[in-house]
Amino acid sequence: MKNQINLLNQLQELVLTRDEHHATGDGSHMEALDKAIDDLVDRLQPEIRSLYMRLYKKDHIVMAPMNNGCCAICGMRLPISQVQAVKLCKQLQNCPSCARMLFYEEDEAPRWIGEKASRTEPRKSGVGRFSAEELMIPDLQSTGTEGAIRELAEAMESSHFVSSADALVSGALKRESILSTALGDGIAFPHVRGVEGGGLTLALGISKKGFVFDDSGEKVNIVFFSAIPTAVSAFYLRLIKCLSESFAKEENRKALIAAKTKTELWKALTKATRHSIQ
Repeated sequence: MKNQINLLNQLQELVLTRDEHHATGDGSHMEALDKAIDDLVDRLQPEIRSLYMRLYKKDHIVMAPMNNGCCAICGMRLPISQVQAVKLCKQLQNCPSCARMLFYEEDEAPRWIGEKASRTEPRKSGVGRFSAEELMIPDLQSTGTEGAIRELAEAMESSHFVSSADALVSGALKRESILSTALGDGIAFPHVRGVEGGGLTLALGISKKGFVFDDSGEKVNIVFFSAIPTAVSAFYLRLIKCLSESFAKEENRKALIAAKTKTELWKALTKATRHSIQ
């Protein structure tokens, strides 16, 4: 059964990658993504394939990680017996509430470890809901994709937002191997999905000179790196669309690249997104 669970998780990532490409790309990779998805569906056992297709018609997120004994998508607390069954992975388990197929995340998986906002704190707005000044890097030192992602992942870990920078880097590179997240205008959106335990986290790094991000040979100056809980995958699609639209404007990109300090970069980001990200 573990093999089938792995296939289902690969399938879900491909489907969500296709959704991202549909929302922000030029459609040039859609045919290849469709074929890869069909190939994985064909490798599912008949009864699991049938269940997958029924769930897929309702929502593209059909797999739900189990987090602290709960379904990470709908929050349903699972019976202890089912928690153990999910961990043993001998038989497919469905959430009693949302019916999604459950799987157990390994202990080394990156997790959100940020502090929960207290009820007395003012409600944050805009990009401040999932990012912060300490996650800004105005001058990336790396001249390569993996190094840039590592700098941003380490900023998340050292600022106590997300655990395990190494796991974040590994997950982001695995996602990049499916389809590059460089979307033009010198901007890339590497990310890791399945970082459970809290909310989405966004870090921003700037390379003044730029570096080649993927095989296309085009240079990237602006890197938005995100750690995404599975449940907010739909919101992430809207987020990258808003960011793409905000920084399609040259003056906004120039403001980010000109920033010399974390504070200046944070101000440039919040100013450029104050209307697009509510």
